Amino acid sequence: MILVTGATGKLGRLVIDALLEKVPARQVIAAVRNPEKAADLDARGVQVRRADYSQPETLGPAFAGVEKVLFISGSEVGQRVKQHQAVVEAAKKAGVRLLAYTSILRADTSGMALAAEHKATEQLIRASGIPFVFLRNGWYFENYTENLGPALAHGAMMGSAKQGRISAATRADYAAAAVAVVTSPGHENKVYELGGDSAFTMAELAAEVGRKVGKTIAYNDLPREEYQGALKGVGVPGPFAEVLADSDVGISRGDLEVSTGDLSRLIGRPTTTLAQAVGAALQR
Repeated sequence: MILVTGATGKLGRLVIDALLEKVPARQVIAAVRNPEKAADLDARGVQVRRADYSQPETLGPAFAGVEKVLFISGSEVGQRVKQHQAVVEAAKKAGVRLLAYTSILRADTSGMALAAEHKATEQLIRASGIPFVFLRNGWYFENYTENLGPALAHGAMMGSAKQGRISAATRADYAAAAVAVVTSPGHENKVYELGGDSAFTMAELAAEVGRKVGKTIAYNDLPREEYQGALKGVGVPGPFAEVLADSDVGISRGDLEVSTGDLSRLIGRPTTTLAQAVGAALQR
């Protein structure tokens, strides 16, 4: 049995879809906080189990009889180490034979604030003794392509990434890699640094959006504090604005650029290109 946590999230649903192309639905378990939101998965023959990272008592029953777990990291920044510890402990008690965790690029050495909880989680998993796979995902194209409205309206994008390059890929690319790991042998105790085949700068992203819509889209690079303030000014909550600004500074250092080729090797094809990702987003 293969269990996917966070199965009704944006990444989780893509993982389930890809899994069902490779294994029978009866071998797939969707672990979710709210089972009502997974009625469609139940209708497809996937077993749905309640599993709330913040309620450890739900995790033991969810993991019963499970061989492999794709552990999709939680979304509550600042709460994740405690939540993730509960998941790791439940997996160990259940005798899980492979725990694949969605981490972040170079979690053990990255200077990005977002990396800290991933680094701590990786340490918890290593200490547990469970055979693991660390899927160190880079940036999602969707971090940008799902929010193109302001750029199109104002003819500009803003950030603090300078000329830093970003090895982004789509959620579907990362989902395919996760499925490859939990459906094929030989990945135990491996660490994969995952990112797109071709990195780009924010200026190149803006230019590509401009090409697709036939107008000039500029990239305005701002000092970190100014960018953080601008984000707050358009309604981004303070703590999240701080994380976004810190991430852009990480991009400027090269924290989200990778050239391992791990992602394309795992999925057996080239990763989605910048032009493809932008084009698909603009057609929606």
